Amino acid sequence: MNKTHTFNLFIVLFITWLIFSGFFSPFFIIAGALSCAFAVYIAHRMDVVDHESHYFHLTMRTLGYWVWIAKEIILSSLAVTRIVWQAKPIISPAIAWIPANQKSDVGKAVYANSITLTPGTVCIDVKDDMLEVHTLTHAGLDDLNKGEMGNRVRNFITAEDHYDIQK
Repeated sequence: MNKTHTFNLFIVLFITWLIFSGFFSPFFIIAGALSCAFAVYIAHRMDVVDHESHYFHLTMRTLGYWVWIAKEIILSSLAVTRIVWQAKPIISPAIAWIPANQKSDVGKAVYANSITLTPGTVCIDVKDDMLEVHTLTHAGLDDLNKGEMGNRVRNFITAEDHYDIQK
């Protein structure tokens, strides 16, 4: 068991607790630290703190990806709103299989969820290295076929190569 992983888990839990609780008096900070320490102790005893649950090296990639996907969600929301509010909406629904160039099931799941998070698109099925996607318009399908989202997910999850979590 790596002590660094255990310590980092405590830090992440404690910072998360501080952010979500909003209480900064000494009593609550000590109570939160003790609660986090107890949770880390239980996780350590259960032997679930390992390299697969420790993705600290993804922190900057995670922030960059979240900013990018948030921008895409906002832009897609505006596009769908514009379509829906038209007097005669011009929609051209499409269902197609698109390639998933991610190396692991985790990467494919992140890609499929990213597609579903953006309004106007839904990932319906995943088979091997292909995703079945429904889009509100053919333009949405064309955007996915360009591969920017797939490449961004692949770059975001490149750390999966460091672990043996592939098929």
